Amino acid sequence: MSKFVMMLFDNPADFADFSPEQMQQVVQEYGSWAEQMAKEGKFVSGEKLTEDGGKIIARRGDGITVTDGPFAESKEVLGGIFIIQAASYDDAVEIAKTSPHVKYGASTHVRQIDDV
Repeated sequence: MSKFVMMLFDNPADFADFSPEQMQQVVQEYGSWAEQMAKEGKFVSGEKLTEDGGKIIARRGDGITVTDGPFAESKEVLGGIFIIQAASYDDAVEIAKTSPHVKYGASTHVRQIDDV
């Protein structure tokens, strides 16, 4: 089995109108999903990131710049990651499709982890 990272992108504004009870329900959905994936031997780990956009570090000419992320034109932020195990990219995509993240209209990027 190969490892894959699911990068969960969302727009925090999409959840601005959720009540605390609704947000708790969403959190429970993710927990239940991860628990089911663990029972199936597909879950490795997962983390929710803070809602700030992080920092972008880049070389510019002879120097290194540090800016607040995400880029100004982007409303989406990387909200969290899951590391999963799957037999192939196709299997990893099928697992990602079952994530609650997709249910709420957010995007998920799947990348295979190089096991060098």
